Amino acid sequence: MSDRALRLQAFRQAIAGIACTDAGDVLDAKSSDYHWYSPLLKEQLAGKRGELLVRPANEAEVIRVAAACAKQRLPLTVRGGGTGNYGQCVPLEGGVILDITGLDRVLEVQPGSVLCEAGILILALERAVRAHPAMPGGQELLMYPSTRDIATIGGFIAGGYGGAGTVRNGILKDPGNVSLIRVVTLEETPRVIELHGADIQKVHHAYGTNGIITQLRLALKPAVEWVHHIALFPGYADALRFGCEATEAVGTSLDAFLLTAVDRRFSPFYRSEFGDRFPADADAVFSMVHPARLGRWRELLGRHGGRESMALTEPQLRDQGLSPAFECGWNHTTLMALRSDPTWTNLQTVHAWTPGRGIDIDLVERQMARYGDEVLMHHEFGRNAGGCVSFGLPLVSYFDRERLYEIIREHEADGCLVFDNHVVTIEDGGMKTIDDAQIAFKRIADPHGLMNPGKTRGWLPSSAVP
Repeated sequence: MSDRALRLQAFRQAIAGIACTDAGDVLDAKSSDYHWYSPLLKEQLAGKRGELLVRPANEAEVIRVAAACAKQRLPLTVRGGGTGNYGQCVPLEGGVILDITGLDRVLEVQPGSVLCEAGILILALERAVRAHPAMPGGQELLMYPSTRDIATIGGFIAGGYGGAGTVRNGILKDPGNVSLIRVVTLEETPRVIELHGADIQKVHHAYGTNGIITQLRLALKPAVEWVHHIALFPGYADALRFGCEATEAVGTSLDAFLLTAVDRRFSPFYRSEFGDRFPADADAVFSMVHPARLGRWRELLGRHGGRESMALTEPQLRDQGLSPAFECGWNHTTLMALRSDPTWTNLQTVHAWTPGRGIDIDLVERQMARYGDEVLMHHEFGRNAGGCVSFGLPLVSYFDRERLYEIIREHEADGCLVFDNHVVTIEDGGMKTIDDAQIAFKRIADPHGLMNPGKTRGWLPSSAVP
């Protein structure tokens, strides 16, 4: 028996009584995520999988798993719902897959906050805080990804950035949105560390490389029965002008939870579900609007030459078999395109914002003329550090790596910041630089360098304690 097999056997003995399996079909499923959005990651990560899946039921079992991994020097990759797009939960070096979905309890709800376990589905968490009597009328989460119904909250915090709610409440990193993260260290004698305030950035968006997140405290606001809205425009520039003005007005004269612009060439991907609500001869804005501000929303829409084609609450959408607006934005647009044609991929960019003007719409029009049907335009509107921002998530018709990176370089030359979603490391994607605080915390929480190895360039093999 090989040394690795012996260590896996010893690991299984140490965690006796905790659910685990080495069934090939389970490992195939649980070692993957939505990285196949990128043809480059699909090729790079092909065949990568763990050797054993473990599903602890509580933090005490997580501690036992962590201790056994550290003792046997086995790599460990934490997995939630597996909805990430960048291979965050694909194990590059095999080892143990820790399925965190068994930790799925809501621990405490107060006015303005919820304490929960990391493995709870975001949909279940949202339903729980809306129904809880801590505040009359219920409360709601400040933001969630377009995969709300199948993603876990821990995975969103470990790998996410923003999503539906960002136009109203900023990004996850903004102060107060997440106030506590509890982590278990990967040591022979694991510790439980609670991070508060700014210290949560040590593990937020770290791809699970420096601590096993078990609990989180998140901010809440009073619940709103949002109106899921589609607005149609004669041109994409009109849709963007509306989006820019609406974004700056959110929090004053307007209120919205989502604001997504997609050009008319997205229409075929929505056609079977929305029909004439998104026809091929109009550009669209999908939004979630506060019902008390819907009248003002419609006034602004009219000033920009738009017309309303849908205004329904989520229960009404369900009754009609329609998707919520947040599943028509963010990275769900890529998913919808891939269902029609597997050669699509996407980019993630940030456009400069000028207060009172928004983004450079002339630049977007030049980009549309430059690329034609090779690139389909999609912009998300939001807030970041108190200011307004627009994230570009254009679809790209994939030809080869060289052409993809040529398009990336052209966007950068246009002044757009590009978060490369075709790489597996944190630094080469959105962060752009090594986060020294995260690496310093990894030395504390994962001294042997066993957590999700290969996902951060800031950690060198020589950094590990033997």
